Amino acid sequence: MLSRPSSSRARVQLRTLVTEAASAATLTRAKKPPPTHISTAIILNRSPILTRTPTQFEQAFYSYQSRIRRSLHNPFPYDFYFKQGSLLETRFNMEERKRERLAFGPSFLIEEEVSEEKKAANKAAVEQLALQEGEGEELMPRVHPSDTSGDFKSLDRRGKRNLYLLLQTIEDGKDVWRFPQGDVEKGQLLHQAAYKDLYAECGDEMDTWIVGRKPIGIYKPPPRPQDQAQERVVFFFKGHIMAGQVKPSGESVKDFAWLTKEEIEKQVDQVYWDSIKDILSDY
Repeated sequence: MLSRPSSSRARVQLRTLVTEAASAATLTRAKKPPPTHISTAIILNRSPILTRTPTQFEQAFYSYQSRIRRSLHNPFPYDFYFKQGSLLETRFNMEERKRERLAFGPSFLIEEEVSEEKKAANKAAVEQLALQEGEGEELMPRVHPSDTSGDFKSLDRRGKRNLYLLLQTIEDGKDVWRFPQGDVEKGQLLHQAAYKDLYAECGDEMDTWIVGRKPIGIYKPPPRPQDQAQERVVFFFKGHIMAGQVKPSGESVKDFAWLTKEEIEKQVDQVYWDSIKDILSDY
């Protein structure tokens, strides 16, 4: 008779423990973090359109190799390929003398025993032949007018460098420079979302190509108060522009620029830069 109250008390304590455990489990499920907010961005690249200027060491090396090659090669049998006394033979001899002096110095060859009138006539005839054959056209300057005027929207600027498209947008009431970016919709592949977001912000007047379907980098923005502990992740894809130009169509896009790696570092914040600096080319 005396043991019944104690057993009843034990059952009550057991029920209390079970109830507390269930409540704790419910709270644990309620605190599950929200799903990750996934976005994609395209690092749109304009590849160099000019060869880099050789360094002093490279120039010395090429000059040395040219002298060795000309010192060891057999003389060109021009009398076999050109008719003696013809204009083609005259042009070849003039060009060959220029190449020899370029390789060994201006005082390498002895002056020809030809009158000044004959030299002038040969030079005029060779220039006329070059015009007839479409030669002798002036090359484009290595410094584009956009470089001197500071036009950052031109695709012709900094021809020896890789340029990347950067957009100036408004985020949380602030002006932010970033790559073209957007959210990934449900059931959408990452590279498809990257294409969609590029055209949504930059217009469809560009011929572009995304290198692959796999991201080349990742960026986790700092948390914001409105995120409510939701993690945000941005996957970077690399693309190339083949033709056309950017025509911003999004309301949030204020401006755009084609910038080098060093210029991008000055525009973006430090956290963003740390995520993209190893993706961009130093040249």
